[in-house]
Formats: sequence, structure tokens, C-alpha cells
Amino acid sequence: MDGMMGFLSYYQLYELNHAALTPMRAAADMFDLFLKNPLNPMGQTPLARNWRAGLELFERTTRRYAKPSFDLPTTLVGGTRVPVVERIAWSKPFCDLIHFERQLERPRKDPKLLIVAPMSGHYATLLRGTVEAMMPRHDVYITDWADARMVPLSDGDFDLDDYIDYLIEMLHFLGDDVHVIAVCQPAVPVLAAVALMEAAGDRFAPRSMTLMGGPIDTRINPTAVNKLAEGKNLDWFRDNVVMKVPFPHPGVMRDVYPGFLQLSGFMSMNLDRHVTAHQDLFKHLVAGDGDSATKHRDFYDEYLAVMDLTAEFYLQTVETVFITHALPRGTMMHRGVPVDLTAVRNVALLTVEGENDDISGVGQTEAAQHLCVNIPEDMRAHYVQPKVGHYGVFNGSRFRAEIAPRISDFVLTHNRDRASAPKPAATAKPAAAAAETAKPVAPAKEASVETTKPEPVKPAVVKSPVAKAPVAKSVSEPADDLKRIAGIGPKLEASLNAAGIHRYAQIARLTAKQATALDARLGLRGRLAREKWIEQAKALMQSAPAAGGEAAAASAG
Repeated sequence: MDGMMGFLSYYQLYELNHAALTPMRAAADMFDLFLKNPLNPMGQTPLARNWRAGLELFERTTRRYAKPSFDLPTTLVGGTRVPVVERIAWSKPFCDLIHFERQLERPRKDPKLLIVAPMSGHYATLLRGTVEAMMPRHDVYITDWADARMVPLSDGDFDLDDYIDYLIEMLHFLGDDVHVIAVCQPAVPVLAAVALMEAAGDRFAPRSMTLMGGPIDTRINPTAVNKLAEGKNLDWFRDNVVMKVPFPHPGVMRDVYPGFLQLSGFMSMNLDRHVTAHQDLFKHLVAGDGDSATKHRDFYDEYLAVMDLTAEFYLQTVETVFITHALPRGTMMHRGVPVDLTAVRNVALLTVEGENDDISGVGQTEAAQHLCVNIPEDMRAHYVQPKVGHYGVFNGSRFRAEIAPRISDFVLTHNRDRASAPKPAATAKPAAAAAETAKPVAPAKEASVETTKPEPVKPAVVKSPVAKAPVAKSVSEPADDLKRIAGIGPKLEASLNAAGIHRYAQIARLTAKQATALDARLGLRGRLAREKWIEQAKALMQSAPAAGGEAAAASAG
């Protein structure tokens, strides 16, 4: 048996320890109830508060945390608070597809949004904040992956190929007007599923995909997690972290990667922070600071609730993503079929990263932009959120204020029929060749991060996403210096160029609708109108056009 310690596996010892502490937890609960009884005269004494704080701390650090609930009974749609009903829309042994059905008085044609939760130890409820932020403007579904120890052996195996199959089946079930968000681990299988569907001409491929903090290419800015996986061979993982589910769980004898091992690894990365948090909880309980204690409970009730992963899924993921880097190298296979990222042409791509992410380093998710070379430039965007770590990419105040609006705007911008999607101007070289000729380079950290795009494949003529006339790019017609417009610096100029805007004339000819769309796409928050870019561009064209300005004016006319 794997993961052995004497005659027992670590998993069996973990269960034995949990069972042995059960009577002590029951006694702690009973004594706590006695101390907080309003008829107990000792209940509010300093000594009793210390005892109660210690008893709660003991109970919380020795319990097994159950799967939390989403608990999202309402949402705000168009300024009106409406009820939300949580329903299982689709189900398989290893996953339920949950639909957050808004009880609207008048039907709305909001885009369908499939949020693919990570299958990496925590439950899908970890994305409660993501779901809550997206419900007002979208019809939200989320994958609720099953705890492997609760799935009987009779239901079969589940590996990375099955995961991709599940995603494709869900997209077929939801129809041809869906947008996908992949948070962390699912970024790889979601990108693979989209590539397979595009290569097969599947009309149910999503209209857009948003990849958030995902390990697309872990060779870039490798983190401690990446280095651990890369420094071991697959046999090491099979021998040391794969164990059999003990009795009496329904999945008894199934080979799994236990959730408690995953949790131990995550907590050891920031052990001092977790110890300090529990010390602070004790102080808050003694001081009677109920609000702070509640925040601690809410966070750790979610964080400490973990699930097991099937061994075959875990090992195949480790090998594919962290050891062989199969996706960025162009060697990933799905049931004998190559995963060709150059086949992705009609699905818009948004990548999101956190500046301080210590699990998926900066640049690992952006790698998708460089691998999907045939997605048109006006259908792709990349954003790095300053001052957030891994969890801040999909939860918290900065996510709600900065990231969620960008995702919504991107989805709404690309919520169109596939027939109207732009065609690529040229076919680029395959991902495998691109990956071998361009070695991964760690992007430099900057204090302020703007929306940027990867270096595009340069066709002879590139159509601007906002100007109606094509802009010919040649050596004899250099681009205008957009930095002469007050408010545009080098980074914004690069973003505008990546969006296909190189001339004053293109900015001068923006309609109100186009200007609003461009402002939203680049995350300008109204700067385009506030700083009067259109008026400035017109003035520059009339008074002193830069090199190439005359050609731009001619093409605009």
C-alpha cells in the first residue's frame, strides 16, 4: 500500500487520530456550553473567557471541516434585489454543474457564464465571491467537483482526459452561447478542451475564455510549488502521496491524493501567518471582539475544508503540467489526439494574473496569449492586478472593484454570434515550433501594470478594432507618436498599438460607442473622454502632424 507507515497508511493514522480526539472535542463543546450559559455566574469572568477561548481553539484545530455551502440567496440585478435558486443542472459521478438561477420578473438575455472551479483540494465554494460578483450581469453556472473519497469504486476512474471530456460535455449541454472562466488549475484543461473543440469545428466551443492565475507554462517565474513538482519524478509522487481511502468512506480502497496532505502543504508555505491568525483569534475571543472572531471563522471554515483527488487525475496533471510542460511544448495529447493551440481562432481570450501570486507566477497564465497565435488581436487581452496574491485574483475587494468589471466587459464585448467573429489574417507556425524557438522569459515586475498584449503575428494589413478603414503598416508609413496626446504614456501607447490603433486619425474618428468600448477594454475608467483624446488627436492632425500623420489622414479620408 502506498504512503505506508508500519502496518498503517498515513491516511489510516489520520482517521485514527481524528476518531481518538472525538470524545475530547465533545467534552470541550459541553464545557463551553456550560461556561456561556447565561445562568452561570462565572460566564463573564476573565478566567471563564480564557477557558472558552482555549476550548474553541482546541475544537477548531482538531475538527474535520465539512463542505461549506454557497449561501447566495439573492443578487442585485439592474438595481433590484432578486432571489437566487441553486439547482443542479447537469450531473456525473465526479461533478455536478450548479446553476444559480435568478428569479427575474422579466427575462434577460445575459451571457451564460461557466465558471470552472479548481479541482485541487478545496471545494468549489472557495469561489463564492467570484460567483457573487458575476451574477448581476451574467447567467452563472459553476462546476462542483466531487470529493473522491465519497465516490464508490464502481463509478470508475477519473483522470485529466476525463476532466476535459466533462468540460466538453458541459459546453454541449449549455449550448453555443457560453463564456468560460477557469480559475487556477482548470486553465490547462479548459484551454485544451477549447483547442480540441476548435480543431473539430465544434459549434459549441465557447465564445470567450478567461484564464485566471493558471499554470499554462510553469517554466516562467517558477514558484516553490512548481520547483517541488519539477524536482521529483512521477514515481516519487506515486510512492509518497498516493494512498487508499480507508473504511468507512464510500470510496473505500480508491487510490487518492488526500486533501489533508494538500492542505498541509499549503499551510506550511505560510505557517507563521496561520499560527499568528489563531493566536489573534484567542485574543479576540478573550476581548469579546465578535466581529474579528467571525471573520476568522468564516475564512478558516472555507480554507480548512478539503477534498481528496483521484490518484490518476493528480498524477497525470503533475506529469503534464509540471514535469513535461506538455501544453506549452505542443506535445499534449488527449486520448491520442494532439492538443493544437494554433487551432484556436474564434474564441476570445482574456488572461488575468496577480502581481504577488506565489502559486502561479506572473507570466505563467499570460503564456496562453503567446501560444494561441491565431486569435485575432481584437479578441485578446491580458491584465495583471497589482498588490494581490493568488487568492486575490478571484476573491476579495480588489477582485470585485478591478478584475470582475474587466471580465464582465470582456464577456459582453465578445458575446456575439460566431458567424460575425473576425477571421485571422495569416496562419502562424504551430505551437510546438513556437515553443521551441521562443524560450520562456520571466516578465519584469512593475509598480503600475497596464492592460497589455503579446507581440502579434504581423500580417501585411491589420484592421483596427475601432477604425473602419484598414491601416497599412509599412516602413514608409511609420506610426504616429501617440504619446503627444496628453494622458498617453509609453505603456498606454503600447496597449493602443496592440489594439490596432497607430494613428491620430483613428482616435479622431472614434464614435461615442467605439470610444466607450475602447475605454472599457483598456480599463481607462473614463480617461479617454475626461482627457479629451479625440479632441487632442484632431488638433494634432490639423496643426502639426507627426511623421506618417499625412498618410494616416489620407487613409482616414
